Amino acid sequence: MRVEFDEDTCIGMYQCVAEWDAFEEDKSKGKATLEGSEEVEDSLFVREVPDDAELDAKFAARTCPVDAITIYDDDGEQLIP
Repeated sequence: MRVEFDEDTCIGMYQCVAEWDAFEEDKSKGKATLEGSEEVEDSLFVREVPDDAELDAKFAARTCPVDAITIYDDDGEQLIP
């Protein structure tokens, strides 16, 4: 499973931080950050989701009010949103 995080879309509600510890608050930017991710495009961050964190990652994506978090399965199919 893979997660993509669009930092430009993020509005800093930090709901994802409460759901998955891979997300952290960056108060200086007023946005969340995705720990252990790689920036693949301007403000688009990607990382693999460990097997034991899949449920947390899904909850983080579902709670994002602006859909800045996208979850893909191992076959590349978009699961959330």
